[in-house]
Amino acid sequence: MKKFTALLLALVMVFALAACGSKNEAPAADGSAAAEPAEAASDLKVGFIFLHDENSTYDKNFMDAAKAACEKLGVEYELRTNIPEGEQCYETAADLADNGCSLIFADSFGHEDFMIQAAKEYPEVQFCHATGTKAHTEGLDNYHNAFASIYEGRFLAGIAAGMKLNEMIEAGDITADQAKMGYVGAFPSAEVKSGYTSFYLGAKSVCPSVTMEVTFTNSWYDQTLENEGANKLIKNGCVLLSQHADSMGAPSACEQAGVPNVSYNGSTISAGPNTYIVSSRINWEPYFEYIINCVANGEAIDTDWTGTIATGSVELTEVNEAVAAEGTQAAIDEAIAKLESGELHVYDTKTFTVDGKELTSYLADVDDMGDFQGETEVVSDGYFHESEFRSAPYFDLDIDGIVNVDA
Repeated sequence: MKKFTALLLALVMVFALAACGSKNEAPAADGSAAAEPAEAASDLKVGFIFLHDENSTYDKNFMDAAKAACEKLGVEYELRTNIPEGEQCYETAADLADNGCSLIFADSFGHEDFMIQAAKEYPEVQFCHATGTKAHTEGLDNYHNAFASIYEGRFLAGIAAGMKLNEMIEAGDITADQAKMGYVGAFPSAEVKSGYTSFYLGAKSVCPSVTMEVTFTNSWYDQTLENEGANKLIKNGCVLLSQHADSMGAPSACEQAGVPNVSYNGSTISAGPNTYIVSSRINWEPYFEYIINCVANGEAIDTDWTGTIATGSVELTEVNEAVAAEGTQAAIDEAIAKLESGELHVYDTKTFTVDGKELTSYLADVDDMGDFQGETEVVSDGYFHESEFRSAPYFDLDIDGIVNVDA
């Protein structure tokens, strides 16, 4: 009987410890949580703060994951939408805390200072924030940042773009020197630059003659400006477009003009059935399951959590075979295997130049103290180490082959 009791206690301890792990161990490779939630999870209430609503592809991606994770784990939740990056974010976070939420998440970069303000006022509540940069320097036990290595997903989506360009070249639709892509970006921030640079490098890995033009809307969500930006790039001779902006503006422009499109944050095939190829996105469900389980089990949440392909956090949607070039999925699968084995690095310094020179050293502004000064060496072993020293991207270089048409 004593042996049976000891075995039972050991098993209980194993399951309790499994509920939370390190940042890359919490979710399983298939995107599910590593452990079933503790029974106390049913008593939790989680609050979510979103910059826009479901009309934004960015926010909808978070909202879908939040609902899925909470419903899977049997957790009560409350969603607050259209919360701007200002004092209203703090007021919303405080209201959610007063309403009994023991875990609160916000999804936009500009929410960060207001989430930190709330975290200091409500030390018994856990606050988590996507795309932020300050958790590792603030030193608060109840404030955490999270992101994913989406630059790898962008690279893979770029391969799909490069395959399409090769198909167009082989068909005689364009010449090799006309393989120019366009990219509609929100802001010239590190997050956006990291995304479009990795997308370009993915395309270049299969279509060496590719170039790219970028335009910025200076807004995360503005359908009119995104549509106008896409049309400007198409008029400039861009034969394939992608974007880091949150509306259907660019995909709709591509469909109307008959220009192939690679989107972000989820499939836009409904807006572009004849032009949509594939989309990369961060799957936030593994992270939400992870933080809920941590709170339920009284375990610490990682200060800076970076999801990966292996954790199920970086995904590509199903390739639209009606538009994509033949062999696209096979090329993507091959690249995924190389990324996971370490054979391939997105920012391999031999694959790009800056002002005509190979990058051998770079101090990135990882600590983001407001001085815009780099303090962390991020180039070693022949590549730029993105999202390793903090979760949010810090690649902010302008590499050769990409032109800002607004400059």
